[in-house]
Amino acid sequence: MTEADGREYHGRLPWYPPGEFTPEQRAYYDRLLSGPRDKAALVDERGRLNGPFNARILHPQVGTAIEQTGAVLRFATPALSGRQREMTILEVARFERSGYEWAAHSAAALAAGLRPEEIAAILRGDDAGSFSAGERLTRRVTQALTERRDLPDALYDEAAAGLGLVALFDIISLVGHYQHTALALRVWRVPDDSQGANPFGDR
Repeated sequence: MTEADGREYHGRLPWYPPGEFTPEQRAYYDRLLSGPRDKAALVDERGRLNGPFNARILHPQVGTAIEQTGAVLRFATPALSGRQREMTILEVARFERSGYEWAAHSAAALAAGLRPEEIAAILRGDDAGSFSAGERLTRRVTQALTERRDLPDALYDEAAAGLGLVALFDIISLVGHYQHTALALRVWRVPDDSQGANPFGDR
């Protein structure tokens, strides 16, 4: 979208072109594109950052810290399976009604081994007969964290015994990180690029 000032906007913010970056912004940009994320999803054909990454250029030091935290949570959490990690993120997206997160992580969930019918069950808040006991427990923990912002003693004890403290720490961290991302997407009015994959119909 082009505004009266002649700049193109990505939601409420200018869509910052790489040619205008400060050295600090360029360092953030280069680190991001050299990381493990899918480059085609990160930038448009003109090299501008998509999704929440465009806003993070505003404060590249903070943006880098957030980006690196997200990279560790997505790609370096061996206490959780890829399926557990992505179902946690999808639960956050469902609770926050974040179409951008849902679309992005539905695709990531498929790549992690979740089947379309399992993703549909998460969207409905239902169980799927193919979920393992650990996956069901992961979802219950995530739902409690999003809905209650706490874990009751019985669920905490079950999660500590059934998942382990490291996995529980990682789930808590994933929930916090993706709630932060959903909030940023909402406030900055980041366009929904889900191409029909947004089941919520709003931000």
